[in-house]
Order: sequence, then structure tokens, then C-alpha cells
Amino acid sequence: MTLLSSTTKPRLMKAALNTLYYPQLYRLLQPGWQGVGAVFTLHHVSKTPTDSSAFAPNRILDITADFLDQTLTLVRQSGYDIITLDEVRRRLVEKDFSRKFVSFTLDDGYLDNYLNAYPVFRKHNAPFTIYVATAFPNGDAILWWELLERIIAGQNRIDIDLDGHPQVFETTSTIAKYQAWDTIYKQLRKMPEQQQRAMIGVLAKQYGMDAHQHCVEHSMDWEILQTLANDDLVTIGAHTINHFALRKLPADKVIEEALNSRDELERRLGKKPRHFSYPYGDPGSAGPREFEIIEALGFDTATTTRKAMLYPEHARHLTALPRISLNGDYQSDHFTRLFLSGAPFALSNRFRKMNVS
Repeated sequence: MTLLSSTTKPRLMKAALNTLYYPQLYRLLQPGWQGVGAVFTLHHVSKTPTDSSAFAPNRILDITADFLDQTLTLVRQSGYDIITLDEVRRRLVEKDFSRKFVSFTLDDGYLDNYLNAYPVFRKHNAPFTIYVATAFPNGDAILWWELLERIIAGQNRIDIDLDGHPQVFETTSTIAKYQAWDTIYKQLRKMPEQQQRAMIGVLAKQYGMDAHQHCVEHSMDWEILQTLANDDLVTIGAHTINHFALRKLPADKVIEEALNSRDELERRLGKKPRHFSYPYGDPGSAGPREFEIIEALGFDTATTTRKAMLYPEHARHLTALPRISLNGDYQSDHFTRLFLSGAPFALSNRFRKMNVS
């Protein structure tokens, strides 16, 4: 991640998307690239929007409850069925494409999913899935990307040792904070998972933050998850134990993360999860090896964060399904319409429908 990606890329992307939307150019691509449906991915759902001028590199993971409300309305008004992942699988396998469909998924297990998102889904009688990394309700997860943002936001200077190289970042301005974020975040993403967590733990302690308490305050507990699991609108899916990037792990650890998370969810909630989501979900975090392992473990579907619509061909790749992000930088109906057309992803994927490498 570079400074351009943190501060300028959203503006450039919006300009490019508006070029597609306002002259209605996207409609030229829509017939061939709309696909048969889509899976949306969400993370945080808040009551109020994030200040657009504030230092908030994780803003993309946060939408408002009002935007979720208007998105559900728009999807239904546009003629889409809102369906469960079980039904997504059935329609793909049985080639039942008589109606377009959308499925909504939320990753990780944040408390705001229950407080702010759940009432909106109930209002619309719309099914949805929450993929839970079991370290979240257990209070053991290190939400390192959130901790890093909070540390930088609250400090005018960051001292950190990155791979044996002590570095100092002056963070007195928003631009300087983004510069520090870009460098540190990039290094953390490259590190082995345990080293990454250890480093952010040291940094959090250094600047007076309690990583454990942060997890407890922002995650659903098992009682809340049981309430959700008892609702027929809600599907609970597995999302590993520790939210590790699986491609960094040896195969036996990948199996352990997936299998143990599924087993604990079944033991705690009384239902065996049949659907899985790869943490981070990008090609650097999950690839063909992981897709094969998750299939061999018997999951019915698994989702990535590779951006694309669903096509009939995905019936042969049910553990490598793409998703479209409901992104905090794009909280507008016209962006949602544009995404549902498939046009942006046709262009970004160079007119390839499948990408499972």
C-alpha cells in the first residue's frame, strides 16, 4: 500500500467509476458481464459515517446502517432475490438462473454487526451470513489493522522496529499519518502471522493500548452469536480461528485453522457451519492450495474477496467464489447499481470471468 493508494486512489477510482456511470457506458457491458448473481461482503456497520477528512485508513471496511438499509431496498427494487448461501449453491449447481440474486455476508464477528446490521436485515426480512473467526468471541483475536490505525491516530511520533531496522515516523499531520500507515502496514502484511501479531502487541503496549480489551469491546460474544444462530435469517459460517492469511501457513495449519473453527462453532452454537470465508481473501492470502483443502474438508462453499460477479462456471469452483465489497468509500446507490452491472469488474479482470489461481 502506497501513499497514493491511501489518500488519492479512492478519488481516482470514483472519477473512473463515474465516467462509466453517468454517460451510461456501463450498460454496454452489463448484458454480458452482469452474471447470474453476486455475493456482497461487509465488515463494520456503524450508526454514523466516518469523517471523510479524518485519518481513517480502515474506512473502506465501514458502512453506515442507513446505507445498508438503502442498499437492501435498491437490490429488491432492482428485481434481485436476496438469498442464503445454501440457495446460492443450489442455484449454481442446478443451473437455476431464472432470477438474478444477491447474498449478503459479513466477515469476522464484530459487535456492530449485531447492534447495527442485524436490525436492518430483520426490517427487510433479508437473510445474511456472518463468518466468525472464533478468536473474536473468545477475546483472543489481535485486530492488528485496527490497533495500528488507533495507535497512529493518537500519536505525533511512532517509534518501531521493522525487521531489525528501528524507524521513527513523525505523525503530526494527516498526510504524515498515512505515510506511516502505508509503510508499517505493508511490512506487517509481509510478515509471518505470529511475528506480525507479536509486533503489533508490542506496539500496542508501548502506546498504552490493551489488544485483548480492544477485541472484547468490539466483538460479539457467544451469547449474542447464539441469539443470531437461532434466527432462521442468519447463517453462521467459519472464518478460521485466528484470522490468519492461510497462504502463509503450512497445509497442516490451514486444516487446523479451518477445522477447529468449524468444530468450535458447532459445539458452541449447535449447528455445523457449511460455509467458509478466507481471511483477507485476496490472492496473496488464499489460492488453489487453500481452495482444495477447504473443499476436501467438506465445506459447501467458500468465499474470497476477489471482485467479480457470479457466473454459471462458478458451479465448478464453489470454494473459490468472488465477492463484491460494500465499501465505505462508495456509499451511494449509483455505485451499487454500477457494481451490480458487473462492468467495473469486467474491466479490472480484463474480461475474464474466472480467476482461481
